[in-house]
Amino acid sequence: MMYPFLQLEDGTEIVHSERLPDDSVRVHVEKPDEKDCFHQAECYLPAYRWENVQGFTDEEIAKYRIILESVAHLILEFSSQGGFEHAAGF
Repeated sequence: MMYPFLQLEDGTEIVHSERLPDDSVRVHVEKPDEKDCFHQAECYLPAYRWENVQGFTDEEIAKYRIILESVAHLILEFSSQGGFEHAAGF
């Protein structure tokens, strides 16, 4: 299951999985693109291992890494509690 986490001003959406068996969390980053439909990438926390990068430049991935570094503690916590809405009691 993937849980919504953050939507940026440019339409980029960031969602995350529950804790995986190896205690990591998969974060999926997706941005709409007129030419390619969507650009997407996966980042596995806490290692910040990027996989399946499609359409994003190295500079964009660096920007997303900075964003994830600032909120990784929240994503890791929420991944154990059923996402933000469940953790917040919504």
